[in-house]
Amino acid sequence: MTTPPSVPVERIRVRDGKSADGHPYHPARYEITDPAEVAEVLAAWPAEREPEPGPAGHGDPPSGVEFVCMCWDHDRDPFDATDDPAIRHVPPARPGPLARLLDPWAPDGIPARHRARWVAAAPAALRGFAEAIARGEDPPRPARIALAAAFSWQGAVREDPTDAASLLAELAPARLLEGASTEDLAWAVRETDRGGLDAAVRFFASEEFTTRHPKRRRVPDTARDLLLRHARSHRPRDLPVLERRLLRVPEDRVRRS
Repeated sequence: MTTPPSVPVERIRVRDGKSADGHPYHPARYEITDPAEVAEVLAAWPAEREPEPGPAGHGDPPSGVEFVCMCWDHDRDPFDATDDPAIRHVPPARPGPLARLLDPWAPDGIPARHRARWVAAAPAALRGFAEAIARGEDPPRPARIALAAAFSWQGAVREDPTDAASLLAELAPARLLEGASTEDLAWAVRETDRGGLDAAVRFFASEEFTTRHPKRRRVPDTARDLLLRHARSHRPRDLPVLERRLLRVPEDRVRRS
């Protein structure tokens, strides 16, 4: 009988629970897809041990018996699926080398590399802010910031959207948008690019905007039409919220210089 060739591992999935000393912008789960990083993780992978037999009635169930928890009736998380041999899941118990490699605070660890790549891809005007927040700091919102650039930053297509910088990619631009006036946000909608328009739809459909006082949800017709048109063609699930929550301003005001 010929042994089938092993399938090369292309993707490693990591699930990290929240802890008191965890990085504030580290996602609860992420993926490693860079071939060199995948090889590093596999080199530090713990050796598999044969399960030790226990006394009858104790320990693991007999061979061929699958234990199914009936405590909760819920669907299985696709992230935890194990039927693809090209995907490996990092075990909760990690030996020293693997733990250090995946430590969110380790400057030479894989999460730090993902954050560094995300910082390098940030718009030049926002790179200082990105560096601070990637270090786990809570930097103040820059005094002068082009909100159109923040929308574009959030909506930019990322090469590895599920890496260890995925939470940063959502939260950092949102920090720049929160608290901005509706008038300034509406002008940013007019000035941003296509990717930024997608992020703008998400922002205007989010709780941060929809819970504002009705007087602060009045959006000029031009920006409102851009948001509705983009939602209708690209994010239809957000369309009903926008139609209900975006209130009209009859005419765009002349922007102050």
